[in-house]
Amino acid sequence: MTPTAIADFMASLFTHWPRTVRLLDPGAGVGSLTESFAERFLANAPASASLEAHCYEIEPLLQDYLSDHLQEVEALCKNQVHRFSGAIHNRDFIAEASFEIGMGAPRFTHAILNPPYKKINTDSVHRKMLRQVGIETVNLYTAFLGLAVAMMEEGGEVVAIVPRSFCNGPYYRPFREFLLERAALTHIHVFESRTRAFKDDEVMQENIIVRLVRGARQGAVMVSTSHDQSFSDLTRREIPFVEIVKPGDAERFIHVPTEPVGDFGLLFSHTLEDLGLEVSTGPVVDFRLKEHWLAEPKGRCIPLLYTHHFRGGRFTWPMEHKKPNALRLNEDTRKWLMPRGCYVLTKRFSAKEERRRLVAYVIEPKQLEHDHYGFENHLNVFHRHKQGLPSNLVHGLGLFLNSTIVDRYFRNFSGHTQVNATDLRAMRYPSRETLIRFGKWARAQHTLSQEDIDRYIKNENGG
Repeated sequence: MTPTAIADFMASLFTHWPRTVRLLDPGAGVGSLTESFAERFLANAPASASLEAHCYEIEPLLQDYLSDHLQEVEALCKNQVHRFSGAIHNRDFIAEASFEIGMGAPRFTHAILNPPYKKINTDSVHRKMLRQVGIETVNLYTAFLGLAVAMMEEGGEVVAIVPRSFCNGPYYRPFREFLLERAALTHIHVFESRTRAFKDDEVMQENIIVRLVRGARQGAVMVSTSHDQSFSDLTRREIPFVEIVKPGDAERFIHVPTEPVGDFGLLFSHTLEDLGLEVSTGPVVDFRLKEHWLAEPKGRCIPLLYTHHFRGGRFTWPMEHKKPNALRLNEDTRKWLMPRGCYVLTKRFSAKEERRRLVAYVIEPKQLEHDHYGFENHLNVFHRHKQGLPSNLVHGLGLFLNSTIVDRYFRNFSGHTQVNATDLRAMRYPSRETLIRFGKWARAQHTLSQEDIDRYIKNENGG
């Protein structure tokens, strides 16, 4: 159910108009994408060109609307002396496309799609079909996109609106390799407001529009942004591909540099492994230990820390809340705890419209005089072999993560509305020596505003 304005924008990204156009629209819905594409075709195709549209849709109710729209397209084409044929395929697209690819698929010149979003089980029939044609992926939307690319002729164009989650993370690495080996990524559009792009739906995924060209030579990528589907504040800039997919990156992460970062290369030069550091999701899943909850700390217990204990840059524990403040310390809880020490924590979840995606907190022994700490699952924890870290290093890492430049870097790197430990592992950091220097400076300050942090990081420039 793609909004008309978004469908029209997607159609505007196509640039190649041969005399015979063969369009693929998998998951066509009511046909809004095909209709917008046809209007663009009529405005740009040579005289007496033909449009052949293949629309896949298995929902009977939607097929009726789709049929009506195809009839409207046919009438428009006849009025302008163009030939049109439209086919509605009431068949499983993954099964159909996998079979056709295996048999030497018919080649399309264009594809436009807003695919379904749903996980694919490892042992499912769909997963097996996709593997047979070289596509290893975990979600229907990437399956549809990969199949569309596979069914294009050389130079064929694919425009799709999809969640951004395929751009990074280990689960999508085989898919990224498949995609980038077969097609050039030429355009990425980002909606700054996740909720307003699809204002009639409860869309919680961060969506992007991508344009791919099968078999084309990879060049610079056009990156555009708009706040919402009105495109009234549309901006565009051309980005070298080396800034989108970093040379030598085995993970093939796709960065979307919508936030200006500038020349801060030394700030992003080391992996966590280089630094001898680790980051993990908080190990305590609270409901599994409910019988050991304590509303207030008493007796033999340990602090159980949640995101609500960190608000407005301040740490408050214990605090009145529906969640517990502590856990009983015993053999059932001990294995989920970390020993007393200095740690850096970040929240896993934040709304896209919040001012900052990355917010870090430092925990020190002087704040919690207990032998162990419990970090709840909605926190990420920086540590070393499940032990605390040196104080200067912790404060330096906290300062770095709380800088505006790093928040921008992370937004370019990750489109998730949550901050995953996986993404934090894949990020780059300053050298250990630089972080320690940051930490010494931070500990010498009585208070630190955002302006103080940003000014210091800018002046240091990671050097």
